[in-house]
Amino acid sequence: MDKEIKYEDCLGWAARDPSGKLSPYNFTRRAPCSDDVSLKITHCGVCYADIIWARNKFGDAKYPLVPGHEIVGVVKEIGSDVNNFKVGDLVAVGTFVDSCRDCEHCIERNEVLCSEHPIFTFNGLDKYGMITKGGYSGHIVVSERFCYKIPEGYPPAKAAPLLCAGITVYTPMIRHKMNQPGKSLGVIGLGGLGHLAVKFGKAFGLNVTVFSTSASKKKEALELLGADKFVLSSDEQEMKSLVNTLDFIIDVASGDHPFDPYLALLKACGVLVLVGAPSEVRLRPTSLLMGAKSIAGTGTGGTKHTQEMLEFCAARKIYPEIEVIDIQYINEAHERLINRDVKYRFVIDIENSLK
Repeated sequence: MDKEIKYEDCLGWAARDPSGKLSPYNFTRRAPCSDDVSLKITHCGVCYADIIWARNKFGDAKYPLVPGHEIVGVVKEIGSDVNNFKVGDLVAVGTFVDSCRDCEHCIERNEVLCSEHPIFTFNGLDKYGMITKGGYSGHIVVSERFCYKIPEGYPPAKAAPLLCAGITVYTPMIRHKMNQPGKSLGVIGLGGLGHLAVKFGKAFGLNVTVFSTSASKKKEALELLGADKFVLSSDEQEMKSLVNTLDFIIDVASGDHPFDPYLALLKACGVLVLVGAPSEVRLRPTSLLMGAKSIAGTGTGGTKHTQEMLEFCAARKIYPEIEVIDIQYINEAHERLINRDVKYRFVIDIENSLK
C-alpha cells in the first residue's frame, strides 16, 4: 500500500437519509496510488440496487450515499505500476472495486465469490478506511485489476448496463452451460436483466421463450428482442403445453411468484437459475426430485467473466436497450424504475449533465 494517500475533490449526487432523495454533493476521492486507474465518468447505468441502498432497505446505508455501479469513463490518470491501461482509454467499473485477492475464488478471477467478501463500488469500506462512493459522480479511482477495457467502437452509453445487468445474467449462463446452440432457454421476466438474457440466449444459438405476466410485452419480446416464443404465465393451458420442454430457465423476476409451474417446464436434469430476489422461494420437493432438476442462485460475476462478456457483446453486436437521462432527472428515474416504467435501463449522461 502506498505510504501517503492524497485526495482530490469530486462532485456527485448523494442520498442523505432513507427518503433516498438525491442531490448534489461535494466529497473527496483518493488520488491514484501506484496500481490505480482514475477515470472521468461519462455514463452510469441506474440499477435497482441504487434505490435499495439509497433508501436503506437493508438497514446498512452509510450516508451520504453516492450510488452507481454500472460505470463507463475515460482514463485520465494512471499509477506508476499500471500496465494495461493508458490515458484516453475507454474503460468500465462494475459492482465491486476490490477483494482479498488471495482466496481460491480471487485467484480464479471470480472475485464476486471472495471468501472475505468483495468491496462494493458504493456503500462499502475500502482498504484505505474510506466509504466507497459510486458512479453518480464526476470521476472514480480503482485498482487496475477491477477496471475493464471496453472494446473499440462499442457505444459508451450502451456499455454501462453490462457492468451489472449484463454480467448478472451472463455469468450463470456460462456457469450452467446455457451457451450450447440448439438448446432451449426460458426467461422469466423482461426488465433490465431479462432483456439481456434474451439477447445473450439468441447470440448463443438457443431457442428462447419469454414468460411474462404482461401481455403488452409480447411484441417487444418477439420483434425487438428476437425471442422465439412468448408465453403469458397466467395462461395455464399454454404453460402445460411446455411441460418437459426446456433445458434451462433463468428467472430474473423479483416479485413473488410460484416456482413449481416453471420447474415442471424443465426437461430431466434441467436447471433453473434464480437471479431476481423474491421475498421467498417455495416449492414442492418433488418438483426437483422427479426429473433430477436443480435450482441455483447467482450474483454478478468476477473480473474474468466481465471482460469476456464485454468482448463477446462487441463481437456479436449485443447492445442493451436504454433511455439516456440527465443527472438532474435521477429522482424521477428512480420512481419510474420502482413503477417498472423504463425500457429497459436508464443510463445517466454524467459527462454532459453533472455540473
